[in-house]
Order: sequence, then C-alpha cells, then structure tokens
Amino acid sequence: MKQLALPVRLRAEAVFDSFAPGPNGELIAALRGADPAPLWLWGAPGSGKTHLLQGACAAAGTAAAAYFPMGTPHLPPEALQGFASLGVLCIDDMEAVAGDLRWERALFELFNEALELRSRLVFAASAPPTALPWTLEDWRSRATACIVYQLRELDDEGRIEALRLRALQRGLQLPAETADYLLRRMPRDLASLLGLLDDLDEASLAAQRRLTIPFIRDALARNAGTRP
Repeated sequence: MKQLALPVRLRAEAVFDSFAPGPNGELIAALRGADPAPLWLWGAPGSGKTHLLQGACAAAGTAAAAYFPMGTPHLPPEALQGFASLGVLCIDDMEAVAGDLRWERALFELFNEALELRSRLVFAASAPPTALPWTLEDWRSRATACIVYQLRELDDEGRIEALRLRALQRGLQLPAETADYLLRRMPRDLASLLGLLDDLDEASLAAQRRLTIPFIRDALARNAGTRP
C-alpha cells in the first residue's frame, strides 16, 4: 500500500533529552522502553504531548517512525494506510476524530495490523480513551486497551528545569535568577514560556547581548511599546 506524504515536519527541539520529566518519569520511561504495547497519553493543552510523540519518533529514527496530527485540515482516513509496518507510529489530537465513523474504522484496522506486526502505536489526546465519544464499539475496545498515562503539569521547579533544558539546547546559559524572573512575570503555561524564551534568544542574538534580567525587561518593554 502506497503511503501518502504528510505535510508535517518534526520539531528539532522535540527530543526526550529536552523534556523536563517532573512527575512524569514513569511515562518517559515507558516511551523510551522497547515494549510494543500501545500507549495513550492525555493531558491539558501545552502539557507536552506533542513534544513527547515527536520525541518518540526522533528516538526511533525518521525512517522507522511517523507522526500524525489528527487535527490537520483535509487529512483523509486513507492517510493511515501503509504505516502500520513502521516501528513507531505516533498519532496526536485523537479527540479531533472521535465520533467520525470513517476515521474510527481506519484506526481499528491500523491497530489490528500494527498489533500483528508488533509495531508500536502511541496516541495522544486531551482526555483518556474512556472519556471520548467513540461511535465504533470495536475501535472503542481497542482504544481502551491501551496503557494509559496522564501527562501531569510541571510545578515551578519543573518549569524552570524545562526552560534550562530549552536554553541549553539552543546553546544558551540561562541563569537561575533569569529563569525565576520569567516565571514570575510571564504566563505560567509551559508553551508560552518556551515560546518566549525562543523569541528572547533571537532578540539577544540580534543585539549581541546575554539573557540578563535588564535585557529581558527592555526587550519586553520594546515589544509591548511601554516599559513595565
């Protein structure tokens, strides 16, 4: 079966080593392990589900893995055909197709084929499989047979560690007082913090300055058009 090309590129920063585990150590260990049993991750937006799915693909190698975001517009159920033979198949945003009979049939067939070939399936959604409004009972039984992990939110110490790891990946040294300043002054969800750090890194490169608190304060003031 010919595979359809997907307009999805893995993010370079989405690897296991750049993810601060916090209370999710057991989940990370399961993803790193070799057990082919299907996994289901669920958690709030910005909790890191996509990062971990793409990290699983990166760890397996791009030739042996594929990442599917189900929220992609105009992606047909036929896109899943031919991918069960890969070593790792990660399927994101499962809530986007809950209740769609065509998608559920395609997922059911994929699940059975992957099980037979001992390929690994990793799903992610905003809720556990038992809480989603499936239409096809055969698929519901497969989804609920997955090993389920809730991706838990990081505390402040974990957020600072996540910022440190992202900075390290970008070749930056992030002083503890700078990370603490960002955490106290900026939105506390991790996606916003990491996105802000990336923007500040670009600004510091352009200005040839280090990520100090005075530089961050000035950069944020220029961006907002007023000094905080």
